[in-house]
Amino acid sequence: MSDWIIYSIGFTAQILFSSRLVIQWITSERQKKVITPSLFWILSLIASFLLFIYGYLRDDFAIMLGQALTYFIYIRNLQLQNEWQKIPIVIRLLLYGIPTLMAIYYFNNNIIDKDNLFRNEAIPFWLLMLGVISQIVFTLRFIYQWLYSERLKKSALPFGFWLLSLIGSLLILVYAIYRKDPVLFIGHILGATIYVRNLILLHNQDAGETTT
Repeated sequence: MSDWIIYSIGFTAQILFSSRLVIQWITSERQKKVITPSLFWILSLIASFLLFIYGYLRDDFAIMLGQALTYFIYIRNLQLQNEWQKIPIVIRLLLYGIPTLMAIYYFNNNIIDKDNLFRNEAIPFWLLMLGVISQIVFTLRFIYQWLYSERLKKSALPFGFWLLSLIGSLLILVYAIYRKDPVLFIGHILGATIYVRNLILLHNQDAGETTT
């Protein structure tokens, strides 16, 4: 597959990821507090699927790992917002089934796929480990958010989510520079800016609640 098709898939995913952040940011700015619109999770789900494919086509295990760990958390947040049930059952089954079938196919395809990911000459072992650690930190934000939301019984994006987002994003930026990956670099430059802004909004929100 040609590079321009691969990068088109990656940039499409990052545009959707960036769009969700911009929508969340604008909504939060209007309310003067951090808001989580349903569209945030819908765009996350679509973008995650596309970026998983991009990681596969780039033989990049770190990208695939990050998306595999967060995909079903996006679905859970839609369930908490009572939006998942509004999606036609056929589409819901496809969203559940497609990543599962891809994983089964991938691990049972042949040994060449695994060799490409774990013994890729374009990604030294230390860089692969940096990418994996970066994705784990970045993914922990959604595990933290998921547990926090389950406790509240509603979808929310707490302070810890944005702090882990910023740390993970900065680590992925370093990985992107060494990997020479424009898709990751452009996406996380914008993301890091919005993460900082949401941390400021939450700080001001907490300060306002303390004084009242």
